[in-house]
Amino acid sequence: MEQINNTTAMLDLINHSAFCVKDGIIAGVNQAARQHMITEGTAIADLLLTGRREYSEFSDGCLYLTLDLSGTPFGASVTRTNGVDIFILEQEEDQSELQAMALAAQELRQPLTSIMTVADHLFPLTESQWDPDLQDQVARINRGLFQMLRIISNMSDAYRYSHDAPTRQETRDISGILDEIFQSAAPLVTHVGLQLNYTGLKESVFGLVDTEKLERSVSNILSNALKFSPTGGSIDARLTRKGTMLYLTVQNGSSGMEDDIRKNIFNRFRREPGIEDGRYGIGLGMVLLRAAAAAHGGTVLIEQNPEWGTRITMTISIRQSSEPTVHSHLLRVDYAGERDHRLLELSESLPADLYQKQQ
Repeated sequence: MEQINNTTAMLDLINHSAFCVKDGIIAGVNQAARQHMITEGTAIADLLLTGRREYSEFSDGCLYLTLDLSGTPFGASVTRTNGVDIFILEQEEDQSELQAMALAAQELRQPLTSIMTVADHLFPLTESQWDPDLQDQVARINRGLFQMLRIISNMSDAYRYSHDAPTRQETRDISGILDEIFQSAAPLVTHVGLQLNYTGLKESVFGLVDTEKLERSVSNILSNALKFSPTGGSIDARLTRKGTMLYLTVQNGSSGMEDDIRKNIFNRFRREPGIEDGRYGIGLGMVLLRAAAAAHGGTVLIEQNPEWGTRITMTISIRQSSEPTVHSHLLRVDYAGERDHRLLELSESLPADLYQKQQ
């Protein structure tokens, strides 16, 4: 009882809406969370919109899942301390900040597109002059433009992903999509002195999927793994199935994140600007990941251990459509501008020589 009282007292120190759960029952709620009609004594299972199975298996790390609060979906991060689970809800102001970023990205995309078009015309010139130094400089410029395009795309799509209608999902082979993503990424990973090992399923798994969201989320996981893996190491990815859920696990041998960073990993974009490890970036990649997981009826779990490093698990619900699939005649704009998706998503880590030609 003393442990619950201490945890409840701690909740009042949290600015965000938060509550704690003990043995499946909500045991403490702070004032901000009461505004969402969350009360003590409620079974947490009654509020889970996604993550029932994942939460039942949860024991350590940081888990992102979705709650149903009076008919409104809310994302929440969960951490466990001494047998008590702390739930912290996404804040409504998060959406307004993401919307502001999306508007800024809209203004930045046009001039960046113009610059990239000009850069494309430089490649035939550099190839004809056989000047290695010039080719290297143009490749560095091109990689920098790819990195800028990735940041701008994340800024614009983090807000869009959380508001997309589910009609963008189509019935496709989910395991086949994942196979293709890892097969195309594997040879690129070798250029940074790492090895990418992927074990997929032997059978096809057809279900509703938003291909772009799935690709972007997996690519962001890979990008983070590349940035934090020691040279000469490996990144191990595996896809498994448990009933109607797919579990994609990506593990690397990094030393792990500091506790304060790991506990706030799902809302890192809200942090104060400052001097810190530049590998963490803006943090919008994790926003895209959690939105993609929620859109596919799944969750995200981040774990770390001194012995095996950092492990990220994304779950995907295998769902079937009860209605005929309607394909839109409207062409979707490619977020990468028809450029190589893998070179774009992994541009923070890949060497410049991979960008020496027009992609």
